[in-house]
Amino acid sequence: MINNCKRASHALLLTCLWLIACQNAPEVTKDTLEPQPCKGVELMEDAYNVGFLVMDGVYNTELTAPYDIFQHTKYREGIKPMNVFTVAPDCDVVKTFEGIYLLPAYSMESQDLPAIDILVIPSAENHMGSDLEDQRMIRWVKEVAADADYVTSHCDGAFVLAEAGLLDDHESTTFPSDIAAMRKRYPDLTIHDDVLVVHDGKMITSAGGARSFDGALYLAELLYGEKIARRLAQGLVIDWDLEEVAHIVVRSKDKINE
Repeated sequence: MINNCKRASHALLLTCLWLIACQNAPEVTKDTLEPQPCKGVELMEDAYNVGFLVMDGVYNTELTAPYDIFQHTKYREGIKPMNVFTVAPDCDVVKTFEGIYLLPAYSMESQDLPAIDILVIPSAENHMGSDLEDQRMIRWVKEVAADADYVTSHCDGAFVLAEAGLLDDHESTTFPSDIAAMRKRYPDLTIHDDVLVVHDGKMITSAGGARSFDGALYLAELLYGEKIARRLAQGLVIDWDLEEVAHIVVRSKDKINE
């Protein structure tokens, strides 16, 4: 009994000390976190390299929805899987709009950044505003897109593509309530409403939100076929049938230069 009391008292003391420490601990913010070096990722051979551009204010869903779909390709046999990784303007911590802190795998300047086959632009809080003034980022997107097999955006990530000139002579879409703003800023572009995915050449734009899954699964079906796309969807408990998804195919990548 005495030993039990001692253990209980010891546990109570530790709990009290922990509570006192928590009360006196400084608030954790992005500015209080120590910068971390970009550590990269282990790359599988004979795989697509899929780079996700992440910036402060990136929205969780537009990042994690396609990331989950593409990450699961490595669990499917008989296909060319995907190496998925994040790329940020620098190696500092990125804070999502919803408050999750991320350590990017690479910066835009990383010497070991793999050649990107599929560039993904998830929406971020300032993709309709100050981010579009970041000429370094816009230039990087344009340069990477030139050599990529496909470039995809979700929600307002389409504004970044438009600002980089990548949607010139291409049709696209964006977050439904931001279509008017995109048409006003880029009056020469053809921007569709009432659709979830638009595929024109190697540009694939999606409405975003939870329907970012549709944009990712569309590309998965394009690369791997219907059967694999459905298996990827099932792995995340998603019902997938492309015929039930409002989408437009303007031109395939192979037809873009005809």
